[in-house]
Amino acid sequence: MKIYDISRTLSPAIAVWPGDRPFHMEPTMLRSQGDSVNVSAISMSVHAGTHADAPYHVDDSGPTVETLPLEKFLGPAAVVDVGDAPHIGVEHLRGVDLARTPRVLFKTPASSLPDEAFPENFPALTPELAELLGERGAVLVGTDAPSVDPFTSRTLEVHRILARYGIVNLENLQLRGVPPGEYELIALPLKIAGADASPLRAVLLSPSDASGEVS
Repeated sequence: MKIYDISRTLSPAIAVWPGDRPFHMEPTMLRSQGDSVNVSAISMSVHAGTHADAPYHVDDSGPTVETLPLEKFLGPAAVVDVGDAPHIGVEHLRGVDLARTPRVLFKTPASSLPDEAFPENFPALTPELAELLGERGAVLVGTDAPSVDPFTSRTLEVHRILARYGIVNLENLQLRGVPPGEYELIALPLKIAGADASPLRAVLLSPSDASGEVS
């Protein structure tokens, strides 16, 4: 079974939302300095790199990340390539059977960018698509862009619609080299009490390839 690693690499070089806390890691113990082990500490935004938003991100009364049902982060998923479309709309859901793959990941030109690049002009989901996903029973939606809403949005309407339907949203995926199609998704958030988001190590499993390699 082929494994696609669809997570971005956390390092001091990774781009974060403008004004957000960058990733930083430093050693607290080093064998080279006489300690018995190497130990590191990190500080970062919970929205750095590939992550899942919790409804609390946009709603003070919304669920926090450690309370989200884990089954939503595991299971059949469809990868949809939207090409150079300026937005991700209802037309991009054609051909997706949400009864088979209730998780949908949208691939955009953002996947071609290096981890240190932050795109301000990226295709976001339309509110109409968010409503349709909710009406049709989707449990998770993901994008390789920094947000499901446009960069300039202040109302974060798509976030709010998805939260209203209980749809988990993943952001900053890395879908370079992943062909459109159906997969098994594993994308578990960390169990961080009271958090508005969590980093993920997200992978896709493709049953059509028995090589066992990781991409």
